[in-house]
Amino acid sequence: MIRVLLVDDQPLLRIGFRALLDLEDDIEVVAEAADGEEGLALAKEHLPDVALIDIQMPVIDGIEATRLIAADPNLARVHVVILTNYGFDEYVLNALRVGAAGFLVKDIVPEDLLHAVRVAARGDALLAPSITRKLINRYVSQPLRTGTDTGLKRLTTREREAVAMVARGLSNDQIADRMVISPLTAKTHINRAMTKLHARDRAQLVVLAYESGLVTP
Repeated sequence: MIRVLLVDDQPLLRIGFRALLDLEDDIEVVAEAADGEEGLALAKEHLPDVALIDIQMPVIDGIEATRLIAADPNLARVHVVILTNYGFDEYVLNALRVGAAGFLVKDIVPEDLLHAVRVAARGDALLAPSITRKLINRYVSQPLRTGTDTGLKRLTTREREAVAMVARGLSNDQIADRMVISPLTAKTHINRAMTKLHARDRAQLVVLAYESGLVTP
């Protein structure tokens, strides 16, 4: 059962999302919060698999709530998905930097919401190729953080290859095909890279790959 926490200051959105999610046999909404502070407290209490968090809220906003969740080792199992009205922007990028697994636009169709919750629960990033392209464009116009210790030197050659492919939006199966290894081995390379780089998920690997220069536009 996938346990979901809803954090949004719009009651109607929470009601709609809960009604949709609770219809599924494998998904359960365990709690709701109207601001980031309450959401953080409920995350600690319920330890959900996925937290759907609005990016703009009173008291504590979605970016700070995400950062606090990502920084708490007791909440390592919680995968944060940011909710936004506007699509990919600087706020979303900052949320990815501090630990969000991805983001959803609030007018998402029901099928895509359900798919997103299941993807996030598996620990995969919600970064469609179109979003990866926007991340690339973000770094075309800005200099890379040269000289920054990103931890890439600690990666093996195969781990670096896998991270580069993650940054280009490839799935585990696609990475396995290109590296001529099994999907399980590909996942192992990625998981080890995340551990060495202190990345919570694939989304942070994408950001790190571009910021470090491992992958260039």
